[in-house]
Amino acid sequence: MNLDLTGKNAIVCGSTQGIGKAVAVELAQMGANIILIARNADKLKAVKSELDTSKGQEHHFLPVDFAIPAQLKLVLENYFEINKSDIHILVNNTGGPAGGPIEDAKIDEFIHAFSNHLLCNHILVKAVKEGMKKSGYGRIINIISTSVKQPLNGLGVSNTIRGAVANWSKTMANELGQFGITVNNVLPGATDTIRLQSIMETNATKKGKSVNEIKQEMANEVPLKRIAQPKEIANAVAFLASPAASYINGINLPVDGGRTKSL
Repeated sequence: MNLDLTGKNAIVCGSTQGIGKAVAVELAQMGANIILIARNADKLKAVKSELDTSKGQEHHFLPVDFAIPAQLKLVLENYFEINKSDIHILVNNTGGPAGGPIEDAKIDEFIHAFSNHLLCNHILVKAVKEGMKKSGYGRIINIISTSVKQPLNGLGVSNTIRGAVANWSKTMANELGQFGITVNNVLPGATDTIRLQSIMETNATKKGKSVNEIKQEMANEVPLKRIAQPKEIANAVAFLASPAASYINGINLPVDGGRTKSL
């Protein structure tokens, strides 16, 4: 099985912590040159210093706030004006919207989430797709949520926007497949990240329980009876990014320990 990414260039978004960082680490270990994207320059620099360089990999980082899509577009344009190398792998990954019932959601919350997720994903794809076409190798992987298969309670805005991103992705897969570019979605279940910790703390306060009790309740919903580690999600992303996954296109891949009830 060919999992070698030596010589491939990858953009990994949201890569200073959690799943994004784990993905960047994994792809670098497979030989890829990584471009890290997130808001905090100091954290990006720290992650860059941790990435594998044993195969001569060269890593870069771009500080940018996805809350400002125009800034993302400008940063990418400036980067590619100087760096002419094609991008072969794009991992779209952005922190999810705040929780809450959909009936209480404000219009601005939908607009903000749509901009952060779908619009920024689209800007990134437009920036890299011609290089992927030219090289005949493209892997676009979107980190979304199992909510695209089964909406999650208390995540009204997230459920809505994640579904939109999944349909955008499927449409893109249909259009780009002919160029050797695959587009797939990885759907993490409950994963041990800062975001999950925040959700557990909120639920604990609402229910008058401890965070550990809430975590155990979440784990009990999973057939494997535990919460995922970021590296376990990263492993799935890394496979989809590899040459071995060349005929996998347009799928939603839950990595949730079997929690999602639908097929």
